[in-house]
Amino acid sequence: MNQLIDSILFSISITGPICLLLLLGIGLRRSQMMNEGFIDGASKLIFNIALPMLLFTSIAQTDFNQMASPSLILYGIAATLLAFVLLEWLTIRMTADKPVRGILVQGAFRANMGIIGLAYVNNAYGSQGVAAAAMYVACLTILFNILAVITLNRSLNQGESLPVGKVLRGIVKNPLIIGIVAALPFAANDWTVPETLMKTGQYLAQMTLPLALLCTGASLSLKSGKEENGLLPTVALLRLLAIPACLTLGGYLVGFRDVELAILFLLNASPTAAASYVMVRAMGGNAVLAANIIAVTTLGSLLSTSLGAALLKGLGWF
Repeated sequence: MNQLIDSILFSISITGPICLLLLLGIGLRRSQMMNEGFIDGASKLIFNIALPMLLFTSIAQTDFNQMASPSLILYGIAATLLAFVLLEWLTIRMTADKPVRGILVQGAFRANMGIIGLAYVNNAYGSQGVAAAAMYVACLTILFNILAVITLNRSLNQGESLPVGKVLRGIVKNPLIIGIVAALPFAANDWTVPETLMKTGQYLAQMTLPLALLCTGASLSLKSGKEENGLLPTVALLRLLAIPACLTLGGYLVGFRDVELAILFLLNASPTAAASYVMVRAMGGNAVLAANIIAVTTLGSLLSTSLGAALLKGLGWF
């Protein structure tokens, strides 16, 4: 009985604060305390400055050996590529509407690791957990961008060439990746960041996740769409249950345990990334469907992650 209670409390400690901040964001949007202009400006601040600073300060103060092992990163890349191939095959059988297939594939595999995933890890293991997960997030972020372009290009812009140069420039200029790469020499060589700069960075880092979650909550909305919305439950189940369960079980079978296995689950249990909507809209796809996938998986992730964390904690996997 005590083990069950501990498992439940552990799961609540991970998802509870996130749920409350999302709900607060929804309330602030409805009261107009957070309007579209505020959300847009805050989102740019988070992505370009605050989140990279969170990753930088977490990694710069951490022993290089405490970061995610290369084997975990390689496993995550391999598992994501396998999931991507299976999703491409599955969506052909799900719908005959070719322009929708890429949106469904992206919605299923592209997890919001940079915001929700890191928030889960931070609530479970603090800044050391964030530092351990940072390199995994960086590598998977690169892969997500490449795979998203491939699947959307195949379904929305058939016959056109793949914008490889644009993808590579986007990766090189990605603020999250810049923040992580800039911190690696400090972690590897035990260099010390000047105290004034570190404190400034920590101030920015401390506001990252709360503000990001408020903006996420304020941005949530289920819009009326076409008949493709009937595919929403299937995509949500793939994103929130099938993919996290398969990746976590596979990770356990190949030998990952404790914090590494927990990071693997928590990052992959996160909902569909908000960037998926931006890409679909920019490429002229069904942006309403993309937005609805994000909204449904964001809300559903709170329940699925809570249940998954409680189950895995009860099993003693982490």
